[in-house]
Amino acid sequence: MKDKVTIHTLKRFKQIGQKICMVTAYDATFAHILDQSGADVLLVGDSLGMVIQGHESTLPVTMDQMVYHTAMVARGSRRAHVVADLPFMSYQVSVQDAVRNAGRLVSEGGAGSVKLEGGAEFADTVRAIVRASIPVMGHLGLTPQSVHKMGGYVVQGRDEEQARKILDDALALEAAGAYALVLEGVPLELARTITQSLSIPTIGIGAGRHCDGQVLVCYDLLGMNPDFKPKFVKRFANLHGAITDAAGAYFSEVRDGVFPDEDHSFKATKGIRLLTPEGGAKLPAPEAAAEGEKEKVGPIYGIPV
Repeated sequence: MKDKVTIHTLKRFKQIGQKICMVTAYDATFAHILDQSGADVLLVGDSLGMVIQGHESTLPVTMDQMVYHTAMVARGSRRAHVVADLPFMSYQVSVQDAVRNAGRLVSEGGAGSVKLEGGAEFADTVRAIVRASIPVMGHLGLTPQSVHKMGGYVVQGRDEEQARKILDDALALEAAGAYALVLEGVPLELARTITQSLSIPTIGIGAGRHCDGQVLVCYDLLGMNPDFKPKFVKRFANLHGAITDAAGAYFSEVRDGVFPDEDHSFKATKGIRLLTPEGGAKLPAPEAAAEGEKEKVGPIYGIPV
């Protein structure tokens, strides 16, 4: 296994010009696959409210749900750094709430750091969490928890005033101790300026190629929802089609009585007498296997070894 990625690894990547690869994960299976594929960072995003739970926004996601999914991802990851979102209203009410909830994501969920949305107004919150020895990743630009305030999922920073505010917020988060910053839905020129102005890494999503790294929702890059077509998403696979085809083939074989066949069924090792109300009925003994042909099975549900 390659060395575990830490917040210091990510800062070194920025210094040497190595792009950071970040992707969302919500369970142990996906975490394991993406970790083995070379992910540097696995983000347990509150985007799970939309892609896992079926909500129209991230706002309904709770702390308990974030801890639950973070723990699964942490168990499935070996090399990648795991960062978990602080969900809506888990850090906005008070600094004490923020520190307590960030601590839950680390102690109960196994995260290596936490992420929160917002700028200079949360600088004190970032400082307090960092003071508690919990690394913080910031998130600026299009911030999904502020969807109602923004009037929808709208690109941010297209005018001079907005762009200046986002840059000032980025500098404030860095000064507060954030170790990295997600830039979402901002013009690539603004993302380049912010990236060049900070000593900490920037990770873009819909922010162009000049960021120090990129992040996408795993379901988006894998092409699992053909109806979701934002400009910034590139599909690197068509799993929606592959899954549809595989499931359809399974359903057809079940309906036609083709699956399961003998190769996918178990056989008794000796004759078994079944007791029924009408009396006993003995199953025929299986044919003896030829010498050296007896199948060896492992400890998990008879899986051949």
